[in-house]
Amino acid sequence: MSCFSLRRTLVHTFLACGLSLGVQASSFAQSVNAAADGASATASDTQQRGAWFQATYIWQTKPGFNAAYSGPNSLIPQAEISTTLSMTAYLGWRPWAGGEIYFNPEGAQGRVFSNVTGLGGFPNGEVTRTSGPDLTFYRQRLFLRQTWNQGGGDEVLPSGINQLAGTVDKNRWVLTAGNFSTLDVFDNNAYAKDPRRQFMNWGNMSYAAYDYAADARGFSWGFAAEKYWDNWALRFGRMTGPETPNGLTMDFNILNHYGDQVELERGHEWAGRPGKVRVLAFRNRAVLARYRDAINQATPGNAPDMVKARAGEQFKTGLGLNLEQELSPGVGVYARMMQTDGATETYAFTEADQSLSVGVSVRGERWGRANDVWALSFMQNGLSNDRRDYLRAGGTSFFIGDGGLNYAPETILETYYSVSLRKDTTLSLNLQHISNPAYNADRGPVVIGGVRLHTEF
Repeated sequence: MSCFSLRRTLVHTFLACGLSLGVQASSFAQSVNAAADGASATASDTQQRGAWFQATYIWQTKPGFNAAYSGPNSLIPQAEISTTLSMTAYLGWRPWAGGEIYFNPEGAQGRVFSNVTGLGGFPNGEVTRTSGPDLTFYRQRLFLRQTWNQGGGDEVLPSGINQLAGTVDKNRWVLTAGNFSTLDVFDNNAYAKDPRRQFMNWGNMSYAAYDYAADARGFSWGFAAEKYWDNWALRFGRMTGPETPNGLTMDFNILNHYGDQVELERGHEWAGRPGKVRVLAFRNRAVLARYRDAINQATPGNAPDMVKARAGEQFKTGLGLNLEQELSPGVGVYARMMQTDGATETYAFTEADQSLSVGVSVRGERWGRANDVWALSFMQNGLSNDRRDYLRAGGTSFFIGDGGLNYAPETILETYYSVSLRKDTTLSLNLQHISNPAYNADRGPVVIGGVRLHTEF
């Protein structure tokens, strides 16, 4: 079977292509990392170069559900199947002391529910990578990370994806610049972050209301500066956004159109267990439509149109709180909540003006499966009054628009169980229950079941 046959099913592609590629990539990565380990023996255990690989296949299904009506951007009420496949290489090199350069080529393909419409919290964080049933290769990341040490004791960084092993000072400055994702630096969380290994819904990748600047795949160009001291971290970043909302083409006029964010993090111990608190604020400046302007400009008998209301630069702001806390060995809880101003259309992420997610994650030591994980999450997303009025009047935005709206918050329950098949491979079962899809009580609920196969080394 040809490794790049595009006429096979995605399952066969993953098993025959992804895993066979993975064996070769694993051998290559091991040889590179072994050479790096040998080279680092005289460099205070500082890894000079590294190679890592990941492949993720996700299959999801939804049965038919009740819908009083449907519009142009509704989730299709008939049964559907969605599949996504991504394969990524992570290559790292340390050209000088404190400097690291990373390059991530990626290939992805898939077919998704309803062309990614009809939900605020979409059930698969990998769908942003896909561009259709054909396997498409692209540059995912190309960036420089520079660290300036400032004392305060040593902190050992292990080798991992986009991280070369080495020792840094606990007090340090870090600059990341180039092509990467805002979420690579901001809004980290130990229990809900990575749809390839943890929860899969968009509302657990980050705050659903965090309209961070990015292209349609979730990546951008820009910089992020971080200051670490003691148990604190302070971050600031500016990133480019898309030329048009949720588009793939970047707007490089970063002095006028951009996404800014600042985050303060505090590590702590509670009852002897580690935890973190993060506060994040963002501000976007771009050519965006205001919902109220679109409503006021609509002619009698016609639905408001955001495209016609994009008349100039607008600001969009939001403030969020992110908590994580270990309760006992292998058991942790988390929470995220964010509120935005709600006046302008979505810039680059999803359709939400308020978002809340809470959950628990439990490793399998308690039942003799130390590398397994079971987790449960509750999410609730909401819309501003202006956005509700726009949708009630028949307006549509990038992901939602049923032609009308009987408003109710979109609520999502998500659970998964991840089985460790071997050191670097997991099989996960995922179930999501979504009430009021696209904030419409006249539609749903929707139940989505899924299976995920993931390998990384």
